[in-house]
Amino acid sequence: MEELYEKVKDLCAEAKAAAPALARASGETRNGVLSAFAALLRKDAEKILSANGKDMEAARRSGLSAAMQDRLLLTPGRLEEIARAMEALVMQDDPIGLGTVQTRPNGMEIKHIRVPLGVVGVIFESRPNVSADIAGLCIKSGNAAVLRGGKEAIRSNTAIVETVRQALSMYGLPQTCVSLLPFTDRTGAAALMEMRGLIDVLIPRGGKGLIQNVVENAKVPVIETGAGNCHLYIHADADADMAISLAVNGKTSRPSVCNAIETILIHREAAPALLPRLQEELERRGVELRCCPVTLRYIQGKAAAEADWATEYDDLIVAVKVVDSIEEAVAHINRYSTGHSEAIVTRDLGAASYFTEAVDSACVYVNASTRFTDGGCFGLGAEVGIATQKLHARGPLGVGALTTEKYIISGSGQIRT
Repeated sequence: MEELYEKVKDLCAEAKAAAPALARASGETRNGVLSAFAALLRKDAEKILSANGKDMEAARRSGLSAAMQDRLLLTPGRLEEIARAMEALVMQDDPIGLGTVQTRPNGMEIKHIRVPLGVVGVIFESRPNVSADIAGLCIKSGNAAVLRGGKEAIRSNTAIVETVRQALSMYGLPQTCVSLLPFTDRTGAAALMEMRGLIDVLIPRGGKGLIQNVVENAKVPVIETGAGNCHLYIHADADADMAISLAVNGKTSRPSVCNAIETILIHREAAPALLPRLQEELERRGVELRCCPVTLRYIQGKAAAEADWATEYDDLIVAVKVVDSIEEAVAHINRYSTGHSEAIVTRDLGAASYFTEAVDSACVYVNASTRFTDGGCFGLGAEVGIATQKLHARGPLGVGALTTEKYIISGSGQIRT
């Protein structure tokens, strides 16, 4: 353990030493690295997909669930999406240096600007696209990055980090601006949590257990990102076809991701007509329904336990509950939600307004799928994660969230009396 700790410390120290070079690099240089990274992802696609194939083979042998295998899988299409995300970052405004200038009555000029955080550490699980997204976001925002991925994706992550390091070298920047821990067990993550003074902020991205472990045990400042116990509430006046479409998309388009819905709440007036149709459409796609007692009056399904309302399934399972009012729906969401994404289906502008004001989550939708909670969909190019906390940043963490403030004060000998 001590030897591993020292190796992690050395790697973080290298990132700390490399960070100023990236922070001082021009926006043109940082964009050049991102463009080169996108091109190299396409050029090295065969190598990256081959590495991912080995990860997938190991995942199948180990019995990894189908949903988690889907998180792990890279395809030519998904790799192209990653490359396009890097190109989208190039088109984003440079977040560094933006700010305001004021001149005080005593003649001092005060500039209030955005600067990089420094070294960003990220602990994440089986999605290899995360390593590319984080590397790209950190480069755009002038931060060095230290990544610790899960064992399932170690070959994929290694290939992607090797590619981004080539891009850094092409522009004369230290390769150690982006590093991947070779240690995928818990001791590697635990060591990274100890790196106060070398890591400026630590971001966990994954399931509830990972996030809770980092929040409770890290000595480094943490940005808490989201486990996604997301809800869809169908109001009494909802358009039935829209409600079913949003439920099917929110649950089945990609059930393993954090913006998929896990609970459907239905107003009692809409329940009799809507529930049988909803059951048919969801079960036709392989979804298991876990139902409250009132729901079971209208459809057949498995009885829900108390734990089901608080569960992020990451699978083709959804909890269903009939509520008497929008107030009851909001109270249920605020009790069980992880603060990620919630949606209402309604024709009533008053109901929509109440829902958006009363629900305490990072992203609240009216007549749209929660699956849009994503940096790319929000025009951010990519995101480090979905922050469910309330300090510093909330929602999709784009490049702006990876900066902090700095004041530069210029005077001509002023003193305070």
